[in-house]
Amino acid sequence: MARRGSYAKGIAKREEILRAALAVVAREGYHGASVKELADEVGLSQAGLLHYFDSKDELFVEILRTRDQIDMADHVEALDGATIDEVRDGYLDIVRHNAQVPGLVELFTRLAADAADPAHPSRAFFAERSTGLRDRWAQAIADAQAEGRIRRGIDPMLAARLLQAVSDGAQMQLLVEPELDMSALIETLFDLMEPGETLGDQRAR
Repeated sequence: MARRGSYAKGIAKREEILRAALAVVAREGYHGASVKELADEVGLSQAGLLHYFDSKDELFVEILRTRDQIDMADHVEALDGATIDEVRDGYLDIVRHNAQVPGLVELFTRLAADAADPAHPSRAFFAERSTGLRDRWAQAIADAQAEGRIRRGIDPMLAARLLQAVSDGAQMQLLVEPELDMSALIETLFDLMEPGETLGDQRAR
C-alpha cells in the first residue's frame, strides 16, 4: 500500500512539474526555460527535477505533450467525430491561442527538428501526434465531402497532410515574423477546399 501511495505521489509531482514548466516556457521562452529555471519553479534541485524524467530532452517533449493535452481538453470540438466546422473552428482557436505564446511555438519547432533523429525522444511523440491529427482531419474532410461541403476531387488524407504542412510551416514563419497571422493561412486553405470549380477546371482556364 505504501508503494502504491508513493507511486501516486510521484505521478502527481510529475504532473505538477509539467504544468509549472509549461508556464515557464510560455513566460520566459524556450531559451529562458533552463533546467535550473524549471527546478526553481517547483522548489527542486536540478537533479531532483530530472529524477522524474529520463533526460532533459524527455522533459521538454513531455512539456509539449502537456500543451497538446490542455489544448485538446479546452477545445473538445477538435476531437474524434467532429464535423468539418468544428475541426476548423476548434483548430483555429488553438492556433490563435498558441500565437500568443511564442515560447511554446519555438519549443514545438525545435523539437520537431530534433525528431529527424530516430533516437531523439521527440521522434515517437511527433510520429504519434502527426498520425492522430491527420486521421481526425481526414475523417472530418471525407465526411464533409459526402455532404457536399468540401470539393470532392481532393484526397482527404492529402488534404490533411496539407493542413498539417501549412500549420507547422506557419509556426516556423512566426518565429521570424511575429506579426504573421497564422490563422489566416489556415482559413485560406479551408476556403480553397470549399465546393466550386474543381482544381482541374481552374488549371484548364
